[in-house]
Amino acid sequence: MEIFSQVQLPFPREHVYRTYRDRLPELVNWMPNVREIEVQERKELPQALEMVLVWHGGGEIPAAARALLSEAMLSWTDYTHWDDRDYLTHWRIAPHAFTEAIDCQGENQFIAAGDSTIITSRGHLRIDPKRIPGVPLFLAGLIARAVEEYLGQRIEPNFQQLAATVAAFLRTEGGQQE
Repeated sequence: MEIFSQVQLPFPREHVYRTYRDRLPELVNWMPNVREIEVQERKELPQALEMVLVWHGGGEIPAAARALLSEAMLSWTDYTHWDDRDYLTHWRIAPHAFTEAIDCQGENQFIAAGDSTIITSRGHLRIDPKRIPGVPLFLAGLIARAVEEYLGQRIEPNFQQLAATVAAFLRTEGGQQE
């Protein structure tokens, strides 16, 4: 499944890019579907940054329902390479459940448009039914298609919700960075 999202934020590219790159953990209280973002690794390079973030979802899921779901089903690791010269990030998401079966990766480009920023996200989500453990192959294909469809319907809205969160955060900050 191909992933595509495009949003425009009414803030300069530098502010938007730096907020995405450096301040996502600060935005957790603004994201209803996320309980925590942990920075596991942050490696500064000349004009680039490599980072590993662990996201803990399930913020809107009632506590009783969360008790029935494993933490692995609600968490994922986000591996990113930020290219500061081209305002581009390459990302790979590794869910903590069915990790071997799911391939989700792509890139976000931050494009200056006057005093605004256009964020274009492109990528793919692929689920290999042969790698879903404990499920007969004839069912695994059906499950993989259903999961791809389910996740595919949520990925673009999640990109847009994150952009709206960043915009709200920048409004409260007056568009300024520390």
